[in-house]
Amino acid sequence: MRKIVIFASGNGTNAERIIKYFEGSDLAQVALVVTNKEDAYVRQRAERLGVDSVVVTGKDMNDEARVKALLGDYGVDFCVLAGYLLLVPQYIIKFFNGDVVNIHPALLPKHGGKGMYGDRVHADVLACGDEVSGITVHYIDEHFDRGRTIMQAFCPVLANDTVESLAQRIHKLEYAYFPAAIESALKG
Repeated sequence: MRKIVIFASGNGTNAERIIKYFEGSDLAQVALVVTNKEDAYVRQRAERLGVDSVVVTGKDMNDEARVKALLGDYGVDFCVLAGYLLLVPQYIIKFFNGDVVNIHPALLPKHGGKGMYGDRVHADVLACGDEVSGITVHYIDEHFDRGRTIMQAFCPVLANDTVESLAQRIHKLEYAYFPAAIESALKG
């Protein structure tokens, strides 16, 4: 059975859905949630669902031996980024043999890169006049929002859309497709 670690920085709605999706699965389970913020609500979600969570700040990430030891202690062999806002160090990608999956709230390669997350992405989609948006689930590399695409899901951008209304449709896509995309990646 594969053991998943989820890296998240905020509220944790996707992390919660992933944990629930793999409950009782013979394929994988979520063993750990790592966050870079002490007050990230994802920690409470994980605790409520019986999954350990730890804080590893951006500065802590520089201690490669400590982070690898932590991941090794939990026996995790697959990493999911679910709203994790820091660039993942190269040693993490190597630790997981490239099995590090991210979700981006737009159709990459557009609207990606450093600083492009959350509402900033949706604002950029609207500013560019795109008629379609969506999500991209992809493997990561050493750059923000690059790496081989696993899947994309689409939704229309409506003429009267606001950042909030577009974000709501994007969240629905995340909730519907992200866990299944992770399962597909786990199966190879």
